[in-house]
Amino acid sequence: MLSLYTNFMIRLRNSEKGATAVEYGIMVALIAVVIIVAVSLLGNNLTGIFNNVAGKVSPTVAPTTAP
Repeated sequence: MLSLYTNFMIRLRNSEKGATAVEYGIMVALIAVVIIVAVSLLGNNLTGIFNNVAGKVSPTVAPTTAP
């Protein structure tokens, strides 16, 4: 029974699956931080650009002529 336990503990120590999962978690967290920072910094600029384009694209009202 003791050898079964020691073999199990040796396999757990040699397993690197946990380390790769932690690395993926850190990468996902860093990507999320970069996205949040980019959106917060560029958000106001993009709003202004889209409003400017929307103002230029919106249809102009044709003058009405009285009969």
